[in-house]
Amino acid sequence: MAKSGYTSLNQEILKKLTTMENLLKGQTETPLTLDEAAQYLDISKSYIYKLTCSNKIPHYKPQGKRLYFAKSELDTWLLRNPVKSTADIEQKAISLNM
Repeated sequence: MAKSGYTSLNQEILKKLTTMENLLKGQTETPLTLDEAAQYLDISKSYIYKLTCSNKIPHYKPQGKRLYFAKSELDTWLLRNPVKSTADIEQKAISLNM
């Protein structure tokens, strides 16, 4: 294999290892900062501040100033209002009419 082949293979392996490392970091339950939560939720920091001020999103303020978030609680918050599909609604209607 040519030297350039090794270089591209090494780059590909490094990229995959970096991806795996990032996935493993996401599995630990370390608190997220405001910036990390905003990036994770894909919403602005100002909107997160608004949600925390009105206690609409679970958060922590251990020192009374800085905001922290538990990723598992953010996941639960994201999935709090499921929208049922038309098929699910029709199936429920059929089961109620029997």
